[in-house]
Amino acid sequence: MFDSLSSKFQGVLSTLRGKGRLRSGDIEEIAAEIKTALLDSDVNIDVANSFSNRLISEVNSKLEEINKGTNPAQAVFNVVSEELVRILGGAARRIKFSKNPPTVILLTGLQGAGKTSLAGKLAKWLKDQGNTPVLVASDLQRPNAVTQLQLIGDSIKVPVFAPEPGNGVGDPVKVATAGLKFAKEKLHNIVIVDTAGRLGVDSELMNQAKDIRDAINPDEVFYVVDAMVGQDAVKTAKAFDDGIGIDGVILTKLDGDARGGAALSITSVLGKPIIFAATGEKVSDFDLFYPDRMASRILGMGDVQTLAEQAKGALDSETTKKLEEKFISGEDFTFEDFLAQLEAMKKMGSMSKLLGMLPGANSGAMKKQLEQFDDSELIKTQAIVQSMTPQERRDPKVLNGSRRLRIANGSGRQVSDVNNLVDRFSSAQKMMKQMRNGKMPNIPNMPNLGVAPGALPTQKASQPPKKKSRSGNPAKRALEERG
Repeated sequence: MFDSLSSKFQGVLSTLRGKGRLRSGDIEEIAAEIKTALLDSDVNIDVANSFSNRLISEVNSKLEEINKGTNPAQAVFNVVSEELVRILGGAARRIKFSKNPPTVILLTGLQGAGKTSLAGKLAKWLKDQGNTPVLVASDLQRPNAVTQLQLIGDSIKVPVFAPEPGNGVGDPVKVATAGLKFAKEKLHNIVIVDTAGRLGVDSELMNQAKDIRDAINPDEVFYVVDAMVGQDAVKTAKAFDDGIGIDGVILTKLDGDARGGAALSITSVLGKPIIFAATGEKVSDFDLFYPDRMASRILGMGDVQTLAEQAKGALDSETTKKLEEKFISGEDFTFEDFLAQLEAMKKMGSMSKLLGMLPGANSGAMKKQLEQFDDSELIKTQAIVQSMTPQERRDPKVLNGSRRLRIANGSGRQVSDVNNLVDRFSSAQKMMKQMRNGKMPNIPNMPNLGVAPGALPTQKASQPPKKKSRSGNPAKRALEERG
């Protein structure tokens, strides 16, 4: 996501490091290079010009103050960051819920943008927030669009209102109207209406969208756009806004090799906020769009806040509490606990994507490591643990040669893979014991075994009293044993 743009921004700003003072000419050179980087990323030319001019104006107005500081480069970096946040929309915008439910959301956009899949992701996200959404299948044009929405609805346990088979059969306006009535009767508080798209903007598409809009009077009209389309996305978004009026934008396929032009242009050109972003194929690869977090990622500062939120939500509170109690009490971390950790990591999504949120992930050696990261290793590791018996998971010491061979055969792995996992697990157990005893092992890339920072005891956990050593003298030992 924005890899190319991110590396260019970091490269440009790195030239400022080490400069004691900045001249006006330095700023103009930096601004020109940033403008080129934006244009290379398919950002609208007016947006690129505006960014460049505002950067020059802002820095020059503060130049004297900046040169008095100890870190002029950081001051320029801050201005660039502020400008990025500004063109991305400033602050995250939330859905405007109706005072009189249900809240009606109309999804529009061209064919191929991923509207139907997006409808499911949005429904899942809203459901996780405690809402009761219903999906309405008003895309009756695209082959199998209705069936696809039904399958998505079944997978996320969200009802789908689909009275017509689609494939060119049925009236989408009547379906949308009936879907709204259904939602009111069944007390659903949100209605998400999926609509047909076209390969391009035409009068038939726009008239149908208008008719649906007029029939259901939506609270939100969201334009769904493929982030990889570039400047064409801005043009079509403007056409939809002129034709039916849109309230916000949802970006799909933001995980692809997008140059970022749509995300960095659409808000500035249309004055419409980006509400959500889809970053993968999984139904969970979806969240609110945060301009400040996106700017941070583009500038190589990562997105630790989103990473923390995802990690917090991956493990349920009960599991987290059990792990904390186990740590404090002195119980060994077992493969049963490890399996719970693996399940949580799978919920969080691709590990390479998660690690990509760390600062510096788009540069140097770390970027190369992420590119080589194999997410399938998590699945293979899970298969090994699942091939163990409950006793073996609780007490790895029983894992002799024959047991390890059975586990390898059961998981489709080599015995060496099982041995490697057990060895690494034993090392992790030892590290946890050291931490529990007040020692912090100085080991690079130490794995996080799920113990929250706040769970670490402020003092050593209570240990059973040590037995006194027995004397080697038989007579003296007899006296000790008597009392």
